[in-house]
Amino acid sequence: MELSKIKSSLEDGLLSFPITDFKENGEFNAETFADRVEWFVSHDVSSVFVAGGTGEFFSITADEYEQIVNISVKVVAERVPVISSVGKSVSEAIAFAKIAEKAGVHALLLFPPYLTECPQDGVFEYAKAIMQNTSLPVIYYNRANGVLSADYIKKLAEVCPNFIGLKDGTGNMQELNDTIKTVGKRLSYIGGVPTAEIIAEAYLSIGVNTYSSAAFNFVPELANKFYKALRAGDSATVEKITKDFYIPFVRLRSKKNGYAVSLIKAGAKLIGKSAGNVRPPLTMPTDAEVEELKKIIEQSI
Repeated sequence: MELSKIKSSLEDGLLSFPITDFKENGEFNAETFADRVEWFVSHDVSSVFVAGGTGEFFSITADEYEQIVNISVKVVAERVPVISSVGKSVSEAIAFAKIAEKAGVHALLLFPPYLTECPQDGVFEYAKAIMQNTSLPVIYYNRANGVLSADYIKKLAEVCPNFIGLKDGTGNMQELNDTIKTVGKRLSYIGGVPTAEIIAEAYLSIGVNTYSSAAFNFVPELANKFYKALRAGDSATVEKITKDFYIPFVRLRSKKNGYAVSLIKAGAKLIGKSAGNVRPPLTMPTDAEVEELKKIIEQSI
């Protein structure tokens, strides 16, 4: 797939991040995952990011990852770009990138290093080493212990031609605007905080036209309606959906760490598209919280 098509998909359209399907015993469920990816593509998305944060990349084995990327590429069949995550250690990220390359994935989403607190010059070296050891275009996920300043992002773009995009996971508009104005159109910019719709208007105001939509997993029509209204300047629709759905959902999500993923899986179950439970260290919401989520969905669609 041409790079121009990949970048175009990142800059205009709803970016989808499917959950990863697990069976009751916790094993990867290839059959239902394939159905899920097809369902996503049929709902007018611009790209599919598999094995991402919403897809529990942090708990997926190399064998499962290989199945996920191969299934995704086969099901999507070049209709939209397929982007998969890499990360953890440098060596693991390079190994995952090779799996993705072999499968025919179109680009990579590079996660921050695993766990430890890191100096920015070390994160720069981490990202550079991975980018320079893959032939695929790479989007860097600026979040958690891997946040790079505008100067380091610019430096990384100068030494890595395949560095094509920045996904913001901080929600820090001052720093993001600094980066956008410093680096310019050399990169594509994506909103990537959990439930990114909650600050989508702020993102749009500084030139970030797209964001990751995890809620698409259980309210695809609503997610599409919100995105189209946002881009069309339909502030009344944006305000209504934000008040009716995204604010109550974010309040529920904030009750426990990890609910940005767990509630998505609970929502998928509620609409009859279960992907099983999350893997530890995440936990599923309580029955009362699931009931609250059900009410939020019902009052919004």
